Amino acid sequence: MKTPIIIISVVVLVVAGWLLISNTGQHQNMNSNGNIPGESVRFERAPDFALQDYNGKTVRLADFSGKPMVINSWAAWCPFCRKELVDFATVQKELGDRVAIIAVDRAESRETAKKYTDELGVTNDLIFLLDPSDSFYQSIGGFSMPETIFVDKNGNIVERKRGPMDVQEIREKVRKLLST
Repeated sequence: MKTPIIIISVVVLVVAGWLLISNTGQHQNMNSNGNIPGESVRFERAPDFALQDYNGKTVRLADFSGKPMVINSWAAWCPFCRKELVDFATVQKELGDRVAIIAVDRAESRETAKKYTDELGVTNDLIFLLDPSDSFYQSIGGFSMPETIFVDKNGNIVERKRGPMDVQEIREKVRKLLST
């Protein structure tokens, strides 16, 4: 008799968490000036990083100087990341080298991250970086999962999205980023 109650409780908690993340993400989006509506005007620089890709090559923020970037924090344990990574890969294929979409794995092993992206069929479609210490997520003030920042060609964060996005929202945000 306890098993159904436990299952129902877990489902309710997951749904409530998802709703909280979704609502928080909608209210924390920055406007085109890089500000949360109601805040004073400011530009936040994207945090510098030096992280390794799946092949062990060190990749830095400076490697993308002059190019708009979408940087997404994800993890294999995040149920919302599964579809979102596929959608990011779709948008990257559509836009080619006009934007760099970078997916930063949060504190998981190379084997775990790569197995996950191989299963999704996106390993070769995005720039996947490993962050074993979870320093990137912390440096952007990560609050939810997934968490994505949109960085203009000058290295400024112009928008932040907390929580999952579908492919249409990703397209809209990237098109807006490309117009800045």
